[in-house]
Amino acid sequence: MAERIRHDGVLVVGAGLAGLSAALAAAPAKVLVLTEAPLNSGCSSAWAQGGVAAAMSADDAPALHAADTEAAGAGLVVPEVARLLAEEGPEAVRLLAALGAPFDRRPDGGFAQSLEAAHSRPRVARVKGDQAGRAIMAAVTVAALAAPHIQVRPGAKLVGLLRDAAGRIGGVVARIDGQPVEIAARAVILATGGVGGLYAVTTTPAELRGDGLGLAALAGAVIADPEFVQFHPTAIDIGRDPAPLATEALRGEGAVLVNAEGQRFMAAYHPAAELAPRDVVARAIHAERQAGRGAFLDARQAVGAHFPDEFPAVFAACLGGGVDPRTQPIPVAPACHYHMGGIATDDQGRTTLPGLYAAGECASTGVHGANRLASNSLLEAAVFGARAGRAASLEEDLATAGLQAVAAADLPGPALQALRQAMSRDAGVVRDAAGLTRLIDLIDALEAAHGRSAPLVAARFVAAAALARRESRGGHFRADFPGALPPARSFLTLAEVERPGLKYAAE
Repeated sequence: MAERIRHDGVLVVGAGLAGLSAALAAAPAKVLVLTEAPLNSGCSSAWAQGGVAAAMSADDAPALHAADTEAAGAGLVVPEVARLLAEEGPEAVRLLAALGAPFDRRPDGGFAQSLEAAHSRPRVARVKGDQAGRAIMAAVTVAALAAPHIQVRPGAKLVGLLRDAAGRIGGVVARIDGQPVEIAARAVILATGGVGGLYAVTTTPAELRGDGLGLAALAGAVIADPEFVQFHPTAIDIGRDPAPLATEALRGEGAVLVNAEGQRFMAAYHPAAELAPRDVVARAIHAERQAGRGAFLDARQAVGAHFPDEFPAVFAACLGGGVDPRTQPIPVAPACHYHMGGIATDDQGRTTLPGLYAAGECASTGVHGANRLASNSLLEAAVFGARAGRAASLEEDLATAGLQAVAAADLPGPALQALRQAMSRDAGVVRDAAGLTRLIDLIDALEAAHGRSAPLVAARFVAAAALARRESRGGHFRADFPGALPPARSFLTLAEVERPGLKYAAE
C-alpha cells in the first residue's frame, strides 16, 4: 500500500513556465511542485526559441494581437479568451523581465520585437535571437526557488490522481525514489506539457507523452480539441531524437525555403510564402519531401556570418549535425511541436473535475483553436499559469479519508516506440481514415497487451478525434476530406473516444 502524506496547500505537477508561474502566483498558499526531471530540464518552455508575443509597441494593440490569434486558429479560437491573453500579455512580459529575463532591448530601452509568421506586427520579445525559453526559465526558476511558499521536489513522476466518490480531485500518486506515494492537497494543478513524445519526430522533450492528459481523462475529465497537433515546419533534419528546431524567427529575418535544386517553392503554396501559417508551411515541406525534391532552409543571405551571435542554438545544433548554416542550407522536416488540444479548462484553469486545474500545453483554454499563433505558447503559460495558481490557492481543504487512486499502467519501451512510429505515420501532418483506423487498431492491441497507460489514452484521444473530424482545419489535415465543415470544437470523454463510430459535432 502506498504511503500517504498531506500537503497543506496547492500541488503543482510540472516545472515549466506554466507550472512555476502557477506556483509563484499561488502565494501566500503553500505550494509543492513535483517534477520528474531536474529543474530547467524535460520541459518545452526551456527549449522555446522564438520568444513571447505581446502587443508592446506604439503601432500595436492587444485587439490586433487577439485578431491575429483568432485568424491563425481557423475558426475555433474562443474570442474572449484570446482577448484576455492579448490584454494581459504586456504585463506578463514586464513581469518576466522584472524577474530577470534578459529580453533584447532597443537603444531607447524598450523591448526589441520581431515579426513571426501570421502576426500583423512585429511583437515577439526575444532573447539573443533564439534563447528566450532558456533565459526566461532560468529567471523564473531562481524566483521560484527563492520564494518561501514554494517547495520543489524533483525526481517525482506522476502516475495517478486521487479522487473522492463525488469526483473531486484531492491529490496525486507520484513515484518517488521508485516507490508510489500518495500526496493529498487542497487543489492539484497539472502543468505536465504536451504530447510530443508520442511522435517519432518531435521538437519537444521525448518524456512529454501526454501523461497529465491521459490521467485526467482516466479520472473523468473532459478533453478538448485533441486532434489539433501543430507540426513545426522547420525541425533540423539531422537524425536526432528529439529533433533540434530552426526557429521561425529565421524566416522572419528573411531566410527562405528551397528544394534540393536551390529553387524556392513556398509561393506555389501560399501568397505569404515563407511567412504563411505554420500548418501551410509544414504541409508544403511535407509535400516537397514526399515528391523527392527535399526541403532546406537557406539563411545564408539573411543571417550568414552573424549566426553564432544572432541564433546560437540553431548554429550549435547545425554544426553538431555536420551542417554550417553560414555557408549551407539547413535540411528541414516537419515535426510534432505543440498540442493545441488538452484538458478542457475555463479562463481560471479549472477543469471539469472539481479540485483539478490545468495550465500550459496540457490544457485547452480555447485560445489556440485549430492552429497556435507563433510565440503565443510561452505567453499562454505565463498568463494562464498565473491565473490557475491564484484560483487554486482559494480552494478549501477537504477530507482525505475517502480518496481513491486512479492510476495507469506502465507502457514498456518497445511498445512506446511502436506507438511513436505509428503516430508520426498515421496522425501526422497529413491524415486519412485508413491510417487513423490502423493507428487505433494498434492502440487497441497495445492496450490489450499492456493495460491502459497514460500515453495510450492520450494517443487514443488524438487518433479518435482526428478520425471523427471529417474535414481539414488548421493543424488537422485530412487528405480524404480536404474541405471544411462549419466550425465546432471537440469536447470528449474517455468513454466517448473508446466508443466505435465517434462522430464530429458539426456533422
